[in-house]
Amino acid sequence: MRILSRVVIAALTASVPAAVHAADLNTVAISAPSAELPVYDDPAFDWSGFYAGVFTGVQNSDDRDTELALGLNAGVNAQFDFYLLGAEVAVQGLTGDIGESVQGQILGRAGLVVTDNVAVYGAGGYGLDLDDTDEGEYLLGGGVELAVNEDVSVRAQYLHGFDTDGGGDSNQVTIGAAYHF
Repeated sequence: MRILSRVVIAALTASVPAAVHAADLNTVAISAPSAELPVYDDPAFDWSGFYAGVFTGVQNSDDRDTELALGLNAGVNAQFDFYLLGAEVAVQGLTGDIGESVQGQILGRAGLVVTDNVAVYGAGGYGLDLDDTDEGEYLLGGGVELAVNEDVSVRAQYLHGFDTDGGGDSNQVTIGAAYHF
């Protein structure tokens, strides 16, 4: 009987610390698989630098019918915080009822970067009919530009032309795409 009591006492002694240890909630470790959520890093578009692009649109004026435009542009932008300043030159061909003509434009642009990938701007400058150097116009308008990816943007622009020699004013609406270097 003595041996039996020693075995019972030893079994109780061995089981008490295990029961006490299991009851201690601070030492119970519950492990779950750790999984990190994927993070999509969409960096802000860098508006600063040179760009070149193509555009198409329509133009009408008081002394000419509606003409279709197809052109090339090149320019440079500088972004300061959310302010955007730039300059651009463009050459476009116009085709309409009167015939074909070639025009050039020099524009200054100033605007705001509304979101990381959207900029709105005002534009002003001078347009010149390259077929007839006596005919020019002051240009004033604006547009919105959207970054499609880290190198390409698309834009819509409106320009009103004030004729310098008393002829008819013009209106031009264009859409285009540009590659940013």
